Amino acid sequence: MKTFSILEINDILCGEIVGSTSTKITAPEQLESASETEISFIGNKKYEKFWESSKARVAVVNEDIAIQPGENRAFIKVKNADLAMSQVLELFAPPTPIFSIDIHPTAVIDSSCVIGNGTKIGAGCYIGPKVTIGEKTIIYPNVTILDECSIGNNTIIWSGTVVRERCHIGNNCILHPNASIGADGFGFRPDPQRGLVKILQIGNVIIGNNVEIGANSCVDRGKFSSTIVGDGCKIDNLVQIGHNSKLGKFCIMAGNSGLAGSVTLGNGVIIGGSASIRDHVTIGDGAIVGAGSGVAGDVEAGKTVLGYPAVEARDAMKQWAILKRLVRDSNK
Repeated sequence: MKTFSILEINDILCGEIVGSTSTKITAPEQLESASETEISFIGNKKYEKFWESSKARVAVVNEDIAIQPGENRAFIKVKNADLAMSQVLELFAPPTPIFSIDIHPTAVIDSSCVIGNGTKIGAGCYIGPKVTIGEKTIIYPNVTILDECSIGNNTIIWSGTVVRERCHIGNNCILHPNASIGADGFGFRPDPQRGLVKILQIGNVIIGNNVEIGANSCVDRGKFSSTIVGDGCKIDNLVQIGHNSKLGKFCIMAGNSGLAGSVTLGNGVIIGGSASIRDHVTIGDGAIVGAGSGVAGDVEAGKTVLGYPAVEARDAMKQWAILKRLVRDSNK
């Protein structure tokens, strides 16, 4: 078991220690559930009220905290407790699954592949012809990477993921279990003689650097050219990104949200959980789409939209207030 003193933890966080305790810390935990040997966090003043009843002896807190730690307890004051929490979690993180051999003998790897130094490939993987994989990339068991794909350096691909042919993934990416990269886009047209005719999708997917794709999420290949996920984007579980969509840098898409075909997101766009974006819509830089919203038209940069159909947040709040008033009046 890993254990650290408050001084050792603060050496990493570079904060200010307030109070004192000799308790050795064994793990991080939320305030309500923490034991005496677990470190907790107060990242918002509304959680200060839980400190008195918490058993935790140590908490990482924001600099503006209004309470004192108390006897035999201590705070580590930092500028941003949420960011500091990520450093503490890294400190206590258990080891990732172990590779006893860098390239497992049951992996099927075409002789034309180029594999960088330090890359590890697990049991049951299939790596197709003319695939290029960079250095220190980890591919866990039962991953499929088809012909002419490229994978960058220091990327992690978890089990069950399929990367279809001619797709490209950058450096320092994480693809969580069962992600689907480059499946056919959803393209069909009615024909009186043949019913629904499949429209071939002959493009690919390009994923930038430092991108994370959640479990069971799908990024479909473009019909003509590329579906693009820009540098630094973070995609949650169970997200759909339709064919020919283009995401700028540092976009966030929460779980169960979806982009139809040919959607364009600017830089820093945030899509809330279960939100749906209609095809050919453009959402400008820094815009926010609230959870559960349905976006049918373009959204200007910096705007926040809510509702179904989505409208500017201020208008949505007015509409909801009017509806609430109408319901209340009708019940009188």
